[in-house]
Amino acid sequence: MIPDVLSDATARMHKAVEVAKEDFSSVRTGRANPQLFQKILVNYYGTPTPLAQLASLQNPEARTLVVSPYDKGALRDIEQAIRDTPNLGANPTNDGSIIRVTLPELTQERRREFVKIVRSKAEDARVSVRNIRRKAKDDLDALKSEVGDDEVARAEKELEQLTKSNVDAIDEAVKRKETELLEV
Repeated sequence: MIPDVLSDATARMHKAVEVAKEDFSSVRTGRANPQLFQKILVNYYGTPTPLAQLASLQNPEARTLVVSPYDKGALRDIEQAIRDTPNLGANPTNDGSIIRVTLPELTQERRREFVKIVRSKAEDARVSVRNIRRKAKDDLDALKSEVGDDEVARAEKELEQLTKSNVDAIDEAVKRKETELLEV
């Protein structure tokens, strides 16, 4: 019973850390990166569809991305979705068959804004990890009558170590992203 609670908490915490890292990759740095466009949803025949399912993305230059739609009829919708995406500052140009997206140079002020966004996402991830810890602790407390106080106390210590290691992983990812953002 206790190993089940701990393994479930471990899996869920690792997933929260992975989601946080994925969120960090969607924050723009100095280079054009196809991952920036992974979370863009395009209104494709009335259905919000991820851009990666509608087009291929190539990165020919440092600040340019080429979007080649599989369905040329979705060209205008893709262009509009890219234009409407906040925090990107991109200005897509449509030549009838592909879309070229040129990302402007980041100013120091804009870089600081992105650092704030990353820190906010990191705090959300930490809260998520702590919520997982709280639920696991409640589950362990419910098992006290069946397995004994000593076993539950040992499991709670293990849960605390697990929580600390996952929060540290989030903090390390934030540091890497901040240095990447502030590097000119």
